[in-house]
Amino acid sequence: MFEFVRNLAHEHEQVVPISVFVAILCLCLVIGHLLEENRWVNESITAILIGGIAGTVILFLNKGKSSHILRFSEELFFIYLLPPIIFNAGFQVKKKQFFQNFITIMLFGVIGVFISTSIITAGSWWLFPKLGFFGLTAREYLAVGTIFSSTDTVCTLQVLHQDENPLLYSLVFGEGVVNDATSVVLFNAIQKIDVSRINSRTSFQLIGDFIYLFSTSTALGVTFGLVTAYSLKTLYFGRHSTVRELAIMVLMAYLSYMLAELLDLSGILTVFFCGILMSHYAWYNVTESSRITTRHIFAMMSFVAETFIFLYVGMDALDMEKWKMTRLSVGTLMASFGTLVFLILVGRAAFVFPLSAFSNCLNKHPDRSKPLTFRHQVVIWWAGLMRGAVSIALAFKQFTFSGVTWDPVNAAMIANTIIVVLFTTLVFGFLTKPLILCLLPQHVTDTSDEAQGSKSPKEDITLPLLSFEGSASTNILRAKDSLSMLIERPVYTVHFYWRKFDDRYMRPIFGGPISSPPEC
Repeated sequence: MFEFVRNLAHEHEQVVPISVFVAILCLCLVIGHLLEENRWVNESITAILIGGIAGTVILFLNKGKSSHILRFSEELFFIYLLPPIIFNAGFQVKKKQFFQNFITIMLFGVIGVFISTSIITAGSWWLFPKLGFFGLTAREYLAVGTIFSSTDTVCTLQVLHQDENPLLYSLVFGEGVVNDATSVVLFNAIQKIDVSRINSRTSFQLIGDFIYLFSTSTALGVTFGLVTAYSLKTLYFGRHSTVRELAIMVLMAYLSYMLAELLDLSGILTVFFCGILMSHYAWYNVTESSRITTRHIFAMMSFVAETFIFLYVGMDALDMEKWKMTRLSVGTLMASFGTLVFLILVGRAAFVFPLSAFSNCLNKHPDRSKPLTFRHQVVIWWAGLMRGAVSIALAFKQFTFSGVTWDPVNAAMIANTIIVVLFTTLVFGFLTKPLILCLLPQHVTDTSDEAQGSKSPKEDITLPLLSFEGSASTNILRAKDSLSMLIERPVYTVHFYWRKFDDRYMRPIFGGPISSPPEC
């Protein structure tokens, strides 16, 4: 039987590995279904464990040579696996909660990444040589900071209940997506820095490059989302075939991602905001049957891509070539791994608690004096400790060439990344549910979230926008009222006026219900 399998694999070098990997993916789906009621073990942990078991079997069959079925490539991740994951996140996001908490999410997802990257970079740069780990350049230390600042909030989101904790769920979900996008944008900006001429202007150049990449990528995603919505509304593809409606949405989303990468922008940000705009406008321009199919197709594509990545991580943990190539002692490797985990803990705490206090000041109003309690802050801090697919992909992009490296220092960093991802996902992931049950018992309702939905007395839905038809004195009074609202409640005022602008100008052009209160 073994000879038959080996001959079959020799005759079909490409078909057999793919078939085996797909079979293991199916096994992950079956086991995940059987463990669905037990939320202690989420899909990520299940895929990693199955990947480890499969890697052990393959390693045994190959007599200790390799545990791989397929060779990982950063191009495979960034071009084929990442787009459906990020697009589905934007398409499925609860837009009302997301944009009501937009400032807080951006504080955590953007400013937090800069703080975390600075601490991890400085800490590793200072501590690694003391541990006997030498050989990293200045650019590589900066890359290490961004690699380990990218979070994976899947474990926490599978435990949190959106209906019971809408505020917390929105913050964790929104920060997770924005964090990944920011990490990739910052990583790409670092690659353009001339490390031989680092001076006081370097930080300003880095921030300038980041702002440019962030803003242009977002604008490109918004443009593609609006163009798709307008096309679906005016051409009405569903009158002939509902398949065309789904196809045009998928292809336009993927085209936005590829065009962003072609222009050296952030495909993650582009496809994320493209997904948000499509779900806000384009989704209402397709037939009823296409709406249901669209959400299921996008969720399925994202789910398979995520499972694929974690399955490969489990297999890659048994790659003997990388472990032999490191040439580091077990003590040095474990010390560097422990240092990275410690810096991740400190780096996240350094921005979650201060920025939460700042967010409370921005969102303060009579009905909710403390939007984020200390227990909420602990959950948000814990939710971002896990590292996942983006960290793996960025590490491979920095320290390998098409998944292969012959440099001992690079191999050591790949090994460290794999250990950190495995440890944080398995250990922190297993502890997520008991922590949340301890801090946020399910029988306790989230009063802060209920208060969030309340309106202040000044949020009068009949308050119109400034009009050229009104008198100057009337517009001045309206401007004073608007300014007063903006000072007292900046987040809700911006959201309030966006809803009015959206109803009056955007939805009539791009689609969506106008009579009912909008989602965004």
